[in-house]
Amino acid sequence: MPKQVDHAGRRRLIAEAVCRLADERGLEGVTLRDVAARAQVSMGAVQRCFRTKEEMLVFALGHIGEQVMERVQARLVRSPAQSAGTALGHAVTEIALLREEHRAEARVWLAFVAQATVSEVLAGTLKANYAILHEAFTRLVAEAAEDADGAGRLDAPREARTLLALADGLTAHVLIGHLTPREAHDALHAHLADLWERSAGSVPRGGHRPPAGGPASPGTSTTRRNRD
Repeated sequence: MPKQVDHAGRRRLIAEAVCRLADERGLEGVTLRDVAARAQVSMGAVQRCFRTKEEMLVFALGHIGEQVMERVQARLVRSPAQSAGTALGHAVTEIALLREEHRAEARVWLAFVAQATVSEVLAGTLKANYAILHEAFTRLVAEAAEDADGAGRLDAPREARTLLALADGLTAHVLIGHLTPREAHDALHAHLADLWERSAGSVPRGGHRPPAGGPASPGTSTTRRNRD
């Protein structure tokens, strides 16, 4: 009987090899031969899974995105009763890849972003990923504003774009050493606190301004959990 091959599992194995090599050398140092050696499979196995190097890179980029989103979902599941504001704080913190254990992943992600500037296929994949995140962030901003009786005070799509750009920018600043992870984390949650204050307006629910972090204190709650 012919040996059964787990093609999905092999593709993931190859994607992980791509990411390890990209972390060490950048994407320009990733060759099919080196990927095969790092994944401990034959060149033929790599070529049966992916017709071209670009196809392999697109899959690897999707693999990184899936890992990040799985962490976001896992974090939200651990606190199912949280508000939309707190959920947004958790999500943007994970996507920014600020923690030490995610430093290699952050390096690989930015390597793909850089490569996407000269690859239409990778750029298309990234734009599709950002569109999904933008839609989710827009919904959470709108829901958090409504919870604070601030519906209409915020342009939710614009605020979502700002958060996505801020998260990516902080990732880069930490990687090059301009900011420490704590400084980046504080900058991110200071922005969120300001967002919720603007949402609450001058006369928020209950007749007083909420503490930094907003009506549901997403910034404060997330900071406390990260420190624990």
